[in-house]
Amino acid sequence: MKQFDIKKLEVNEPVKLSERSTYMDLGLSEKKLKDELNDVREDLSKHQDTMYAHGKYGVLICLQGMDTAGKDSLIREVFQEFNPRGVVVHSFKVPTSKELKHDYLWRHYLALPERGKYAVFNRTHYENVLVTRVHPYYIMGENIPGVESVEDITPEFWEKRFEQIRNFEQHIAENGVVVLKFFLHLSKEEQRQRLLRRLENEKHNWKFSPGDLKERALWEKYQECYEEAINKTSLPHAPWYIIPADNKEAARLLVAKVIQEKMNELEGIKEPELEDEVKAKLGEYREMLSKESE
Repeated sequence: MKQFDIKKLEVNEPVKLSERSTYMDLGLSEKKLKDELNDVREDLSKHQDTMYAHGKYGVLICLQGMDTAGKDSLIREVFQEFNPRGVVVHSFKVPTSKELKHDYLWRHYLALPERGKYAVFNRTHYENVLVTRVHPYYIMGENIPGVESVEDITPEFWEKRFEQIRNFEQHIAENGVVVLKFFLHLSKEEQRQRLLRRLENEKHNWKFSPGDLKERALWEKYQECYEEAINKTSLPHAPWYIIPADNKEAARLLVAKVIQEKMNELEGIKEPELEDEVKAKLGEYREMLSKESE
């Protein structure tokens, strides 16, 4: 892999998505990309085992991106070496009637990771300032006091929602959840090619929906909403990373490398030691168990 500073992907000052590349050449063949990813994910798996025994941190991975950006395959490839009990994936769809009886963050609180585990949000709480902003009439289903019509959804409404999301992430970060947010930055042309492949390959026809084309027609509006959401919520305790996503293999490796680097920054992650009294009697316990087979 070319010498590359992963921190360059992190958003720590206002960005313009139109000025960020959607493609990155890491100087590796497809096979080398897969080999390096395999090394990184094995390391992450071992670290998660230790983190589970340590029992102080959970990790929340948030994935956002336009349709076909590669979120599903990224999850499959990056986390496949994890103990199945160590990572839980949540794909947030249209809120159910029960979920709409609660505030919009309720279902995301319920899905937060236990200490020692990873939770991956495939689409996240940011849908509430993305798809609902592009389609503000969706907000009416939330039955919020004071919002009687779409006209009540003012710029101040969205500013308040950004503040609520920042507070949510600060709260969970202060209570042991490592928050990492990834925007898979896809070009409009690459999305067109991927949608065409879904139509041309009968095995993948099921992935296509006419709604994909309706949302694609709103591409520029979505880009504006993503840009503002990223700029207003990327903070040291919950940073955003903009991942060039036109090359799926490279995007997977970049996400994995970011996670690896952030996990290595955590201090004091180690398996707990036995108490001295227990240590002193290990020989005695071994002898007790050995005698059971006699």
